[in-house]
Amino acid sequence: MAAGQRELTGTQKAAVLLLQMGKDRASKVLAVMHEAEVEEIAGEILKLKSLPASVTDNVIAEFHSLIGAGSGGTRGGMEPARQILEGPFGRMKTDDMLERLANSPGRIPFAFLRDADPRQLLNLLSAEHPQTIALVLAHLRPEQASAIMSGLERGLQADVACRIASMDRTSPEMIRAVAEILHRRTSSVLDQAETSEVGGLKPLVEIINRADPGTEKLILEGLEARDADLAEKVRSKMFVFDDILGLEDRAVQMVLRQVESGVLAKALKGVKPEVAEKVLGNVSERARENLTEEIELLGRLRVSEVEEARAQVVATIRALESAGEIVLRRGEEEDDFIA
Repeated sequence: MAAGQRELTGTQKAAVLLLQMGKDRASKVLAVMHEAEVEEIAGEILKLKSLPASVTDNVIAEFHSLIGAGSGGTRGGMEPARQILEGPFGRMKTDDMLERLANSPGRIPFAFLRDADPRQLLNLLSAEHPQTIALVLAHLRPEQASAIMSGLERGLQADVACRIASMDRTSPEMIRAVAEILHRRTSSVLDQAETSEVGGLKPLVEIINRADPGTEKLILEGLEARDADLAEKVRSKMFVFDDILGLEDRAVQMVLRQVESGVLAKALKGVKPEVAEKVLGNVSERARENLTEEIELLGRLRVSEVEEARAQVVATIRALESAGEIVLRRGEEEDDFIA
């Protein structure tokens, strides 16, 4: 947003007003707003550098606010946006939102689809070109995109997955063209979007992690048939060493039985305390003492050595899962249990 006297949009005025409220009040306001609206406002806060006091005062007057006289200018940016958003959304969701907005400072592409039922979107998209489907899924929430991906025909799943993973930057013209096709079947209109980075391994991994095991297997097998290197890159990011926290103790014990103590010691070097406790809590007291001593004796290690050791542990976990001996939790899924 330029620091001048030009007419501000409604979203820009909302951004100015929230910045004047302070993070506590602003957080309470954002907590009752729609997520797509929050992202639009957050985008404006990120773009906002500074505004003259006169412009700020005009915004406050328009909203009949009682913030106080002489409010001064308004300054936005990454930190004010983070302070306001962390209250209602938490640190992780805020980081994810700001990361997306940092590359796309305008309105969120396909925001009008984010509340649609995945089944409706599946009907809307299934007849489209795979590149069109990939572009739309890369912009949707991971759990929403995963539900749609699960409903696609098997061959189409692999095609779309490849396209999402290899997608880099998409022009505003392409996004508008796709939006025009879709908005003819909806009541919403997509505003012009800025160039944004979409696709890549991260959104594909998020989609797969939220898919059911059957769909996950089909997608990965399809990727393997088309591009073995790409499939391996996706697999390597689907489970990282710290995710061992999500394993049941029995599963951790099975993994540890197949990992050499020297490899495990290197993998635990410099790890988060809670991860170390998860591992050490699943070995005998004597093994725990020996492993702790071995870690201390290692001294300084190259990052590459630690990463290689952790990769070996992750490979063991993935092998056990493939064999059906352990189960990995995907995304935010919660299993039902029978007593």
